[in-house]
Amino acid sequence: MSISPPDAYEIGWVPFLGAHIQLDSRPLIPRAETEWWTEKAIEEIKRRPRPRVLDIFAGSGCVGCAVLLHVANVQVDFAEIDEKHLLTIKKNIARLGPLSTPDFYLSDVYNGLPEDAQYDFILANPPYLSETRLDRIEASVLAYEPRSALMADDDGFALIEKTIRGAPKRLLPHGQLWIEHEPEHAERIQRLAAELGLIASTHRDQYGAIRYSVILHTEVHKKV
Repeated sequence: MSISPPDAYEIGWVPFLGAHIQLDSRPLIPRAETEWWTEKAIEEIKRRPRPRVLDIFAGSGCVGCAVLLHVANVQVDFAEIDEKHLLTIKKNIARLGPLSTPDFYLSDVYNGLPEDAQYDFILANPPYLSETRLDRIEASVLAYEPRSALMADDDGFALIEKTIRGAPKRLLPHGQLWIEHEPEHAERIQRLAAELGLIASTHRDQYGAIRYSVILHTEVHKKV
């Protein structure tokens, strides 16, 4: 039995918090769950004057594009390991109009960023699925969406861990890391954050599933 491509690839674009997100390079198709936490992150970003934001594992750039669309006086940078997706991100930003001048980095997690690059917010949707939980994944996703954007080693935790471990160096004082993950990763994230002197709060998506964590410096948490 043949498997049809996802409708989003056939149509060529998807809406994401009001942004028109083209999928020319066939990046990961933006999910409603990602849209859910991105909208909440945007409300936090709006509280900062002239915030600096990094969309890491950017793929289509949907998260960063939504931030550019809804936050005034924001600087958004994009980091993505696959060069062909950077062209798609630039096209999606061009559709937003002259909102800002982002920087684009061909980057494996943080490795391609300038040594001194720091941010108020890091927004991350890393590959986090596991070969042990393939039953959760639709057949069309496995057949057509980039496996490198879906799967990670160590039961899906490998790139989550790299992102969190590198965050203290990349966050400005009072900075926040928002990261999407599987429910099974929540406890490991809490332990890793504690090991690094950070505080992680875990949150559910619109469907009631544990879906993302917000990681703060300890002194920030005490003031909240």
